[in-house]
Amino acid sequence: MAVNDTLEGTHHIIEEAHEQQDKILLPMHNDFNQELTTLNLGPTHPATHGIFQNILQMDGERIVSGVPTIGYIHRAFEKIAERRPFYQITTLTDRMNYCSSPINNLGWHMTVEKMLGVTVPKRAQYMRVIMMELARISDHLICNSILGVDTGAFTGFLYVFQEREKIYEIYEEVCGARLTTNMGRVGGMERDFTPVAIEKLRAWLKSFPAVMKEFESMFNRNRIFMDRVVNVGGISAEKALDYGFTGPNLRAAGVDYDVRVMNPYSSYEDFEFDIPVGTNGDTYDRFMVRNEEIWQSLRIINQALDKLPEGPYHADAPHYYLPPKDAVYKNMEALIYHFKIVMGEIDAPVGEVYHSVEGGNGELGFYLVSDGGRTPYRLHFRRPCFIYYQAYPEMAVGTTLSDAIVILSSMNVIAGELDA
Repeated sequence: MAVNDTLEGTHHIIEEAHEQQDKILLPMHNDFNQELTTLNLGPTHPATHGIFQNILQMDGERIVSGVPTIGYIHRAFEKIAERRPFYQITTLTDRMNYCSSPINNLGWHMTVEKMLGVTVPKRAQYMRVIMMELARISDHLICNSILGVDTGAFTGFLYVFQEREKIYEIYEEVCGARLTTNMGRVGGMERDFTPVAIEKLRAWLKSFPAVMKEFESMFNRNRIFMDRVVNVGGISAEKALDYGFTGPNLRAAGVDYDVRVMNPYSSYEDFEFDIPVGTNGDTYDRFMVRNEEIWQSLRIINQALDKLPEGPYHADAPHYYLPPKDAVYKNMEALIYHFKIVMGEIDAPVGEVYHSVEGGNGELGFYLVSDGGRTPYRLHFRRPCFIYYQAYPEMAVGTTLSDAIVILSSMNVIAGELDA
């Protein structure tokens, strides 16, 4: 009897959900002869750039309303993280915005360091800045070049993806990985930059600007491209703030908020760079802001590399930072620390912290609560894509289906950040 009651209650909830969705999808119209069409944009459409869906109500080619659907990945990484030692959570942060995973990972390490009270040496901080800005450039190149593809221009995509490949080669030299790059550690970096890594980085910094200028010349003032993106999918600064926008999408609307300037971390206060802002918050402004941010990231990398301090690349924190492997083989104390860290046998202090970094798509934050155990008691990730994706239906209403594609592309919604 109880089972039947539960089933009836479940059916009632489902029916209410369907009725609510119909209210959103089927607005009242005075013209009763008007025929609307329901269109599924996603979850497997190439233009969605990920596994998520928008149920659009169409009046011919025009979008009348839409409902976004998320959760096609369902990894539940926040709950998984609550059963893992702190350093093992890096493999989860890797896979949120996988287009710029070093920012995710290093942001998480800074959060743990904040909780532990670990001070990271200057050299490690500068190294982190270099890798995070490389990741930002890679992220923006993906977004803007694929926006070009979505408007019918494939050449720019091919040009800059060769440069993205060179960034991945630098990643490889630093840590041995390309896409999910576990190059950082709680307390600093896993290893120092090799001479080959610095050589590859300097060579890329010398060759990339010419490619970027060529990419901009193909799009910035291209009449066909501008007809597709100017005054398309605009959002005001007030609306963007109401929705919780951060990052390039907020700056494109005219708000100069950047975590690197407002709440500096990892020595960002040591570098000179500008915050590009737009005016209309449309697809064109989002494209232009990301392009200019690439140039600003280049400025930061050049400054950090030229002023790279001497000294250690990790903190003196043996309870949390893995000792060198050769020391583990020869030194009993190093072997003990290695065992305790790997087996997750070191308790963290009681407390709660929030730390944020400027991710590829906005403010990426980590809210960590510790009860003094060996894993987080509670952990929440502030994923910028999850927050601003909710504005997409409103931005797309009144536009055509082809406009909806470029709006979504310019927002750069990464499916890995929609999971919870």
